[in-house]
Amino acid sequence: MAEAVKRVYKFGKDAQGNNVTEGNTDMKLVLGGKGANLAEMANIGLPVPPGFTITCQTCMEYANADNTWPEGALDEISEYRADLEARMGKRIGDDDDPLLVSVRSGAPMSMPGMMDTVLNLGLNDRSINGLIKQTENPRFAWDSYRRFIQMFSNVVMGIDGDKFEHAITAAKDAKGVQQDTDLDAADLEALVGTFKGIFTDSVDAAEYPELAVDGKAQFPQDPMVQLKLAIEAVFGSWNNPRATLYRKQNKIADDLGTAVNVQCMVFGNKGDTSATGVAFTRNAADGTNEFYGDYLVNAQGEDVVAGIRNTSPISELKNVAGLEQAGQELEDIFVLLEKHFRDMMDIEFTIEQGKLFMLQTRVGKRTAAAALKIAIDMEKEGLITKEEAVCRVAPEQLDQLLHPQFDKNATYDVVARGLNASPG
Repeated sequence: MAEAVKRVYKFGKDAQGNNVTEGNTDMKLVLGGKGANLAEMANIGLPVPPGFTITCQTCMEYANADNTWPEGALDEISEYRADLEARMGKRIGDDDDPLLVSVRSGAPMSMPGMMDTVLNLGLNDRSINGLIKQTENPRFAWDSYRRFIQMFSNVVMGIDGDKFEHAITAAKDAKGVQQDTDLDAADLEALVGTFKGIFTDSVDAAEYPELAVDGKAQFPQDPMVQLKLAIEAVFGSWNNPRATLYRKQNKIADDLGTAVNVQCMVFGNKGDTSATGVAFTRNAADGTNEFYGDYLVNAQGEDVVAGIRNTSPISELKNVAGLEQAGQELEDIFVLLEKHFRDMMDIEFTIEQGKLFMLQTRVGKRTAAAALKIAIDMEKEGLITKEEAVCRVAPEQLDQLLHPQFDKNATYDVVARGLNASPG
């Protein structure tokens, strides 16, 4: 009898604080880059929210079978979901103390921003009351629910995101305020109702019979239906137009598939001792050995990259009241990750009420000038050999470095400002 194919791997700690991670950084073709490095960070003792990873091969089996699940895959996912609930002492969708999870893509090769993510999964009309009870923060709970409906509707169901943004704008106009943060719990609760109406008006009940109630599609209240649809959406995003074009441009094979990481949510929007950010262990623009990146206080991860709020430089984080300890711990982790991976690393993190959590790390993208400086500096620091340093700078990057450039010390008049797109 053939050995059963393993399609799911867990990462993080159990209820007793023991590391039960099943993967490592060498398993990128199986777990994807994100999943493999989450496992690696857990293995070296970093604070990683627990979760599990569905393999890249499962994605390709699903896609090659005309979006049909491989036999036994859903049962295995259900087992690992139950294991995660046992590790956390909470249940997804529980009425009294709900466990919320994120569902994120993670291809073997880095494809930043090309595929899909769903946050706050597990919220529904009942579990929202449990979240309010546990956090004693109605505004946070309703904000999390409206974000979930908005993201699920756009990413999973393909509903135009502008419909939700227009509803938010209308709510702010009606109240006479400018910022999303000016909306209170009652405003956000009303938006949840509006968002569910948009969902019903935009989804064909005949296409999604599992969502039909009295002939109309309703936002799914069953967390297991939410989870299944979200995983399918991430699988589907492997073949979305922007991901397909990115693979073609970067010579990435089409048959690798993407893994799916289901991970316990941590919240950067729980008040002024919470934050979220993205950072590099060195300056990705010029290679300077300094911590480089941005963060936002009282925000979720998509707020940082969406550009809807002004971010602060990562160097200031450890000086913010209530975030000093987490900020210093983050800088210590930057150093540890560089030594462990022996490269400049790109990092995503969240601080929830003063406690730091690591959500991702990967080798950071960098300019040609930065690649050259980082390679030289790391060789001098003893992190890499001379041979490795030479291989860290690609031939096309050398070509960029040979383009004529302005003398930094020259006197000049500014003609225009913009984003640099050429190496000269």
